[in-house]
Amino acid sequence: MSSSVPGRSSGPSPARRSVLRGSLAASAALTLGGVVGSAAPALALSGRPRAAWGVQTGDVTASSGLVWARSDRPARMIVETSASESFRRTHRHYGPLLGPGSDFTGTTALRGLPAGEQIHYRVTLADPDDPRRTGERVVGTFRTAPARRRDGVRFLWSGDIAGQGWGINPDIGGFCAFEEMRRLNPDFFLCSGDTIYADGPLQPSVTLPDGRVWRNVTTPEKAKVAETLDEYRGQFRYNLLDHNVRAFNAQVPSIVQWDDHEVRNNWYPGQILDDVRYTEKNVDVLAARASRAFAEYFPVSTLHARGDGVSTEGRMHRVVRYGPLLDVFVLDMRSYRNANSPGRQADDTDGILGAEQLAWLNRELSRSRAVWKVLAADMPLGLVVPDGATNIEAIAQGDPGAPLGRELQIAELLRFIKHRRITGTLWLTADVHYTSAQHYAPERAAFQDFAPFWEFVSGPLAAGGFPANALDATFGPERVFVRAPQRANLSPMESPQYFGEVDIDGGSGELTVRLRAEGGTVLFSKVLQPGRVGQ
Repeated sequence: MSSSVPGRSSGPSPARRSVLRGSLAASAALTLGGVVGSAAPALALSGRPRAAWGVQTGDVTASSGLVWARSDRPARMIVETSASESFRRTHRHYGPLLGPGSDFTGTTALRGLPAGEQIHYRVTLADPDDPRRTGERVVGTFRTAPARRRDGVRFLWSGDIAGQGWGINPDIGGFCAFEEMRRLNPDFFLCSGDTIYADGPLQPSVTLPDGRVWRNVTTPEKAKVAETLDEYRGQFRYNLLDHNVRAFNAQVPSIVQWDDHEVRNNWYPGQILDDVRYTEKNVDVLAARASRAFAEYFPVSTLHARGDGVSTEGRMHRVVRYGPLLDVFVLDMRSYRNANSPGRQADDTDGILGAEQLAWLNRELSRSRAVWKVLAADMPLGLVVPDGATNIEAIAQGDPGAPLGRELQIAELLRFIKHRRITGTLWLTADVHYTSAQHYAPERAAFQDFAPFWEFVSGPLAAGGFPANALDATFGPERVFVRAPQRANLSPMESPQYFGEVDIDGGSGELTVRLRAEGGTVLFSKVLQPGRVGQ
């Protein structure tokens, strides 16, 4: 059911297939093993450094990318790249010293790469006192963004991983959706937030309503809510215990953003918790620790873990320019938002993005020359997402009239896009744990000074499923498609997991969105035409 891109195969090329059968598969099984949920490697006092947690790449462009690894002891990270899986000719990139200040993680920047080419890489960890003592090489591959429009682009997106008590279940093969996505062989994966559930402890087993038993792989860090830096680090390590995730990371580069569960459910800056599970009540303290761990465990071009245990430099929001067809605008709807409230205020300068991030987004959208501009949002626009009985967690607050609260900032953005005649925008998000397609049009809206646009929702990728949220009519959304459970928190054994696919044709420039269910089913498909302010 998937359409092909001219000049590109929708599956692995013969050269890539041999990699996936050979060295990549061996890499994914290294030390942690092919068994789902093998025990984490302990730090050893002797021997050679080992990259037992696999490798991953992030924020890949036409000429650059970031490679991530974690050692089991102090080590120097070295990355070799090659145009072939044989590594006959290589280019060496010297990376950082991995040590306790960064939880033995590190990211090496690759620059000067050829555009639109398959890059094979291998990571070597060397003893900092004796460079001749090196660990087993771990290999991966990725494709750089194209320099030519005709090459096309295809990527996947989803979010919500290890949430609502549903962790790595060895009985069903772990996080199986990752293996299904790997087989689709996309150019990259956009992870739309809730990459972990730091506030969602896992029980060893859960009895389902039908009597079946869900079993979780557990670790000490997943037995309680995360508060300390080391506990947040353990939350990010947990997903890497899954062999599907490690194999996926070794083949598919990611663009990653965060939402609330990287810190705590529905958090906002300045919040003081009233939650007996937490001894640290200041959310700003928790968010700083979570941000640092996030920067250590994901390769993100604008985040830099300093390695001194003090802070993380940089910011989450950024533009990843993926060739002439696509710019991905990664938004941060957490760090700059105001406090959750009923959302009825008539004046709101902070909104959900903050004034500075909104100005940045307007400026970068104006500068973009890409055919398509994806606004990667960690929360939906027109779906009512509550926080308790009266407060609002996202943007829409259920009042169908003129914009109020955080809607004011979104109205300003949509007005800007229309009046600057910025073409090819669409919104992708996750967060609500079901999949849907919403079309927004001014003729249905209370606020009408904007051009029509689409918002597509997918997820969860490995978490509980939930019923569909109500729509808010302020921006005139029409729910064109939805697939959601009828009751809350269905386990992945009871409801399929969801991810989306975006396929941009290099010849026509048409963009096709497919909403997929785990198991290979395409639930919904929509083709959008290039060069339009609205769709």
